[in-house]
Amino acid sequence: MVIEANMKIAVIDDDPTRFIVVENGLREAGYTNVIHIKERVGLLQAVNALMPDVIIIDLGNPNRDVLEQAFHMSRIVPRPVVMFVDDADMETISTAVDAGVSAYIVDGLKKERVKGILQEAVLRFRAFAAMKGEIASLRTQLEERKTIERAKGILMEAKGLTEDEAYQVLKKQSMAMNKKISEIAAAIVMTSDMLK
Repeated sequence: MVIEANMKIAVIDDDPTRFIVVENGLREAGYTNVIHIKERVGLLQAVNALMPDVIIIDLGNPNRDVLEQAFHMSRIVPRPVVMFVDDADMETISTAVDAGVSAYIVDGLKKERVKGILQEAVLRFRAFAAMKGEIASLRTQLEERKTIERAKGILMEAKGLTEDEAYQVLKKQSMAMNKKISEIAAAIVMTSDMLK
């Protein structure tokens, strides 16, 4: 998969000399839309206003504050995050990954590796986002299934129906009202709860 050369890349780096190295590496790799964020104060607002396609955090040694900001950033502005550091221990790497960092690169930025690293980070981010979407969908389906089962139980008890007959009542009502079976089931459960 090709990652667009014109994608907007926000580079968070409070060291101007280090930023120039990063910027040159990105431009040599064909990425021209590079925006420098110098200050860490108001970082979330700056990133939210820019809406970059990729976020690069370049620093010597990440501290808890930086990782906490990365965590909040990945929740508020979900984007691939690449972190370049000089060195790190396993705890810091684990914390960074938990914070939503897509690629954690130790030993700084090497110009010849920029393109591959960015592509990997974007692909990893997209795969993780798709997986999170699938998990959310499965959770919703499970909750709907539980609600339908509970509604069937209520109908079976109240009307002396079999399980299949209770499901048919839900299905018929769903079609008549042009609503999902889970919505009809939720209404039955809520009504039953109110009458207790």
